Amino acid sequence: MATDVVFIAQLAARVKRTEHGFLDIRACADEARQRLATPTRQTLAKQLIADPAHQVRQLGVFMLGDLAARSAPALKLLRDTVSKDDDWRVQEILAKAFDAYCAETGYAEALPTVDAWLRHRHPNVRRAVSEGLRIWTNRPYFRDHPGEAVRRLSDLRADPSDYVRRSAGNALRDIARKHRPLVRAATATWDIDDPAVAQTLAHIQRSAP
Repeated sequence: MATDVVFIAQLAARVKRTEHGFLDIRACADEARQRLATPTRQTLAKQLIADPAHQVRQLGVFMLGDLAARSAPALKLLRDTVSKDDDWRVQEILAKAFDAYCAETGYAEALPTVDAWLRHRHPNVRRAVSEGLRIWTNRPYFRDHPGEAVRRLSDLRADPSDYVRRSAGNALRDIARKHRPLVRAATATWDIDDPAVAQTLAHIQRSAP
């Protein structure tokens, strides 16, 4: 374990040098996955997400995302702890971690968790789904069932968080590039007298095909 702690400390020092992007942070998480046993990774990832440096927290989030499909505690840490992180860069990695969970679980099999997170009280949890699964209809299951993606994202049209509505609107705009009639049919029923709904629709229509 002492050797593992030294190894993680070396990775943490390395990711702190990252000024832009996350590719090397992702690479460090891959190295941790290859070298460390699952229980050790989970223990160390839990410590990393409490680090003062956002890059180190991002590393911890990537590691938890790699574990989440086989570890309910790892998924819970993502939902209940990481979602409360104030740094937008950490939230971007939370979205990627949730997609990693869905990919390993299988998108169809992950639907109960997708729906539970979309109903969660914290906007960062809801946004992790809407943003993490982009482009939704490039993902298995949703590729064959685009209406299921449109329906779930449409349910966010009046979300109390502007952050979530923007993400949902942008995701629907992505889908409209291949499924324009489907998105148009869904949005035709929206109550655009609601300012929140009108704002979501504006995001969809911005530079829409």
